[in-house]
Amino acid sequence: MQLSHTLSRTSVAFDDPNLVVSGGLVPLLALAESAGLRRLADEHLSVPGDKGANAGLKVASLVGGMLAGADSIDDMGLLRHGGMGRLFARAYAPSTLGSFLRAFTFGHVRQLDAIASRFLTALAERAPLLANRPAQASRTQEGEDDYVLLDVDDTIIEVHGYAKQGAGFGYSGVRGLNALIATLTTASSAPVVVAQRLRKGSTGSPRGAKRLVADAVTTSRRLLGASQPVLVRMDSAFYGRGPVHAALAGGAEVSVTVRMNTPIKAAIATIEEGAWTTIEYPDATFDENSGEWISRAEVAEVPFTAFAGRKKADAVAGRLVVGRIPDINAEARKAVGQDSLFNTWRFHAFFTTADPHVLDTVAADATHRHHAVIEQVHADLKASALAHLPSGLFTANAAWLVLAVIAFNLARAAGAVAAPDLARATTATIRRKLITVPARMATSARCITVHLPKDWPWETAWTALFDRVADPPPALAA
Repeated sequence: MQLSHTLSRTSVAFDDPNLVVSGGLVPLLALAESAGLRRLADEHLSVPGDKGANAGLKVASLVGGMLAGADSIDDMGLLRHGGMGRLFARAYAPSTLGSFLRAFTFGHVRQLDAIASRFLTALAERAPLLANRPAQASRTQEGEDDYVLLDVDDTIIEVHGYAKQGAGFGYSGVRGLNALIATLTTASSAPVVVAQRLRKGSTGSPRGAKRLVADAVTTSRRLLGASQPVLVRMDSAFYGRGPVHAALAGGAEVSVTVRMNTPIKAAIATIEEGAWTTIEYPDATFDENSGEWISRAEVAEVPFTAFAGRKKADAVAGRLVVGRIPDINAEARKAVGQDSLFNTWRFHAFFTTADPHVLDTVAADATHRHHAVIEQVHADLKASALAHLPSGLFTANAAWLVLAVIAFNLARAAGAVAAPDLARATTATIRRKLITVPARMATSARCITVHLPKDWPWETAWTALFDRVADPPPALAA
């Protein structure tokens, strides 16, 4: 590809009042409006003074800017160009939106958390965000057709400068703030974020996890119904009474990695050698003659009671599922002729209360190892609105995190409505194909026609989304 004319024959002028850079904001913000984002913010957000006036419009402006690619307050200026004023009412200036965020207290952030939860519930009623499995679906090897998976994990959002309130060095050695995220995934859908919390950068991973797990399970129940089994997956940082009991109290089961302490080692020592089963692992091969996997990885389980050393009410009965692979150091010594007298192994164990009839040993192990899917959500958020935490105030950044989650879930819903291949797409892909579509507006007979590029490769998906949000309300359709 090359320019059809030389630059000396090309002129540029920023003078068209009818052009819009992100034409895809039209159906996305229409979807947000139908799900009640602006109404929920007006009803539940009580930021005082003139800075909190018209909270619904300001929340919608911030979410719209994030969908269009803004990752800082200054970037919200992209909402005020060309014909945006004809398509959208009250696109606020970045300074106004910044003042709005800086007026937040912790209580207002919690109000925004409640708005995000209610908004997600409304989105799920309008888009196939969490496609439930058929009633008679057969169980997969991983068991994911039987449990809806709720993953909890935290991540460090790196910040720079000395004016960031709450910033510190956490477990990663990076200076930043700590975001605790909970995602919900079904067998046939991509993750959505059901709970979030911003914490100080130096905080420990389990801090506040009990409350977040309880909120996440409550939201999951609201989305899926009380009868749908939910499995909460967590890593060893969250192996504690608080998060585990919060999940169980909400009616969910748990699958949580454990630390190799003395009780765990003692339980592993009771596993008989004949109980180990070879499992599919990255280096495994399948033997068609025997119908078995040939691998160095094996798995077994033993009954186990978590927190048995505490008071009786704290104890939780379940299973300890243990995976083992040859110790890499022993393999290296063997290669140079320094064989050990006995086989040495590296053990990885997790505690689960999942029904063994639904998830047997092998299926429970495979399901737990898929917990890493939440890292993709972390990466997606950091590649979008969470590329920065834009304010020096902690509460403003906490509100920014919640708004980023709202934008993430809204983009996920739009992709699910537009086309099957976009239902699992990242925010960047949805933005490229559906949102940042250049548009020119024309008015005829008091109607606005949005002209989009001819031969746009994703025209069918864009049109499907637009037609869906242009449907009349259910009451009128009936």
